[in-house]
Amino acid sequence: MLEGAPVALGGPRGFAVTRTLPNRQRRTVGAWCFLDAYGPQDLTGSAGMRVGPHPHTGLQTVTWLLAGEVLHRDTLGTVQEIRPGQLNLMTAGRGIAHSEETPAVHSPILHGVQLWVALPHAARDMPPAFAHHADLPVVSDGGLTITVLMGTLAGATSPAVCHTPLVGAEISLADGAEAELPLEPAFEYAVLALDGAPTIDGVTLKQGPLLYAGEGRRSLRLSTESASRLLLLGGEPFDERLVMWWNFVARDHDEIVQMRADWADHTPRFGEVHGYDGPPMPAPPMPIARLVPRGRVR
Repeated sequence: MLEGAPVALGGPRGFAVTRTLPNRQRRTVGAWCFLDAYGPQDLTGSAGMRVGPHPHTGLQTVTWLLAGEVLHRDTLGTVQEIRPGQLNLMTAGRGIAHSEETPAVHSPILHGVQLWVALPHAARDMPPAFAHHADLPVVSDGGLTITVLMGTLAGATSPAVCHTPLVGAEISLADGAEAELPLEPAFEYAVLALDGAPTIDGVTLKQGPLLYAGEGRRSLRLSTESASRLLLLGGEPFDERLVMWWNFVARDHDEIVQMRADWADHTPRFGEVHGYDGPPMPAPPMPIARLVPRGRVR
């Protein structure tokens, strides 16, 4: 079980999330390299999420909501509000910047996850891109409902573009449901409880920790006493060694130094986000020690 760490987005008084990837025990699950979960949070009397313009490289951001709305703006000129059941997929490639905020007119509760997928070496310098998928494949069988965010699961394939073999899915279980979920044995998997208390192969989950289920599995046994939802992440083990620092995914320390300088110097690499009412996020100072590329596990 991988315990999460509390993090405030946008500074010490920022929006509170629980981060379970990267983790001290395990840095990636397939190419999934980052997982923040937030809510359910009552937004009454608060501004909600406000994450000012900030850069990314070498990754894809995946936004998935269970409740509420988030407004995305990026340096491609995209302005896109996302709601539950929809997927925002931003491919940073060689460089992009975006902002995320709760829109002025919004629901009272915000609940969701933000994920990153590391791009493989062959794709990490590709041009940036953005896609919004409002209609994702859904598979229902008895008390089990699967929405496929990325990749293929239970015979359904998401339209979202993947650059390594992986899968991401929200799985809903009705009261008293039991099911056997087929898996790809070449993948490794992890499961996060989004709400309720689902049981996975005899382990009952609570919100917060990420259950690493390993690789070589052909199925997972799912059950629940009351309605619950979980997030399934999987993929072929990602063997490239990465340097992850701030909002960048790179391969060595010097690349990170250059990325930070490009953002601080407002070079054309990242462009400008228009329409966000607030300043861009400044990059933190570089650490004193050189950043070292690391593999999947500590």
